[in-house]
Amino acid sequence: MQNVTRAARDDGQRARLAAVGSEAASLVGWLSWDMGDHGSARTWYGSAIRAARSAAEPLLAAYQVGSLAQFEAHAGNASQALNLAGRARKVLGAERPAVADAWLSSVEALAHAAGGDQRSADQALTRSLAAAETLPVAPPPWPWVFPFGPQKVAAVRVTCGARLGLADWVLSADTEALGGGHEKQRALVVLDLAAGHLAAGRIEAAFALAGRAVETGLRYRSGRILDRARAVRRSLALTSLPKVVREFDERLHDVYL
Repeated sequence: MQNVTRAARDDGQRARLAAVGSEAASLVGWLSWDMGDHGSARTWYGSAIRAARSAAEPLLAAYQVGSLAQFEAHAGNASQALNLAGRARKVLGAERPAVADAWLSSVEALAHAAGGDQRSADQALTRSLAAAETLPVAPPPWPWVFPFGPQKVAAVRVTCGARLGLADWVLSADTEALGGGHEKQRALVVLDLAAGHLAAGRIEAAFALAGRAVETGLRYRSGRILDRARAVRRSLALTSLPKVVREFDERLHDVYL
């Protein structure tokens, strides 16, 4: 696609092809992230940003920068994620659509949670929810692919609570409402719930849930799910391990995703 774009003779056609290339690169970045290949994910998200700039599409460029910010927040790089989210806002300027505000605020919440800042994460979630509640019930505007609404903010709150070790943020959520979407996305939510149970001292419940998520990760060969499962396991430090934890360790022992 990059070669076809470079070969285009007309500036308008070249810009349109660059926008398509940006979306394709973003998809490859997401797939790399799902495989647990963070180096390739960063490379392809960077390609998506450069292509969006070549397309002269500020909304697309901001979306791609925000997508990289979201990735870095999940990777635990709080400062970088916040800087990228700020760049995305600058690209859009004051005329940004409400969905951009809602989404970028949720990304900022994830970044604050990655940095251990509960107060700032809560404030960002409040801003995100306020913006999300004003959005019309309609297909999301391009380049957003999935609708963003209060349910998405609730899911982000659960993820933030899991990162911050706040059982009340996680376990007070409407888990049935969070159970939509693809099975891989549900597995990530289940791992956040497992982290919440672990923070509340419910080890058996935590690793029963985490074990279910691992099976989904293995079935879909999702490195992201398995990396998150390992992170949940690392958060438990005991010398005498319950049977459910030993079985969890044995299940992951020979996994190389």
